[in-house]
Amino acid sequence: MQYYQLLKLAGKSMLERIGEVERERGEYRTYIEQWVHEVKTPITALKLLCENNHSPFSREVLAELENINRCAEQALYYARSEHTEKDYSIREMSLADVVHGAIADNKYLLRQCDMAITVDDLEIVVYADDKWVRFILNQIISNAVKYRSPEQPVLHIFTERSGDQVLLSVADNGLGIPESDLPRIFEKGFTGQNGRTIHSSTGIGLYLCKRLCDKLGIGLSASSAGGSGTTITLAFHINDFITGVQS
Repeated sequence: MQYYQLLKLAGKSMLERIGEVERERGEYRTYIEQWVHEVKTPITALKLLCENNHSPFSREVLAELENINRCAEQALYYARSEHTEKDYSIREMSLADVVHGAIADNKYLLRQCDMAITVDDLEIVVYADDKWVRFILNQIISNAVKYRSPEQPVLHIFTERSGDQVLLSVADNGLGIPESDLPRIFEKGFTGQNGRTIHSSTGIGLYLCKRLCDKLGIGLSASSAGGSGTTITLAFHINDFITGVQS
């Protein structure tokens, strides 16, 4: 009987502790979300000031503001990644709109490094959350800039149909990923050989992309020949029944 009471008390204590930890995590998540929304106000204000006062210096500042905004977004989406079901909305989404939106989000950063961008015909509709996919593309574009070619950097965005999937690929001609690193690039905190030369690498961007893609049912893969570029591909499943009804 005494053992039973001890086990009951231990179980109650454990449940109370779990509840306390969950509350603390919830409060921290709420704080991060509020902080990101608050910090976006001065970022937007600085962006407007720079855009209204064009100069080489203001363009440099705008590129750095894009970096700051991306870091803030990364913190926000990381905080929300445990509970994506509370924030995403799956609906009809134009790949062209999302891709061009992501390019616009990084326009000053892309101009700063003089990256040549080619975008094939993307007039394809898939079903996903446009806000989350745009965030994922922002991370991929940011990596393409970070690991760009020292000569003429190039970014090529294109689609292809593969069975019941639409594949959206972002290919660059940058440093590439060593073959030994490829299996681990989506691991949290993994920076690989390139991360040892590019000290701003955190190993969070692609990990977060993979985590969000898994939650949203989007395939994510990477291919690279070391020293000759990287291609990141998003695979969207096609709902043939919906497609048939629409057509």
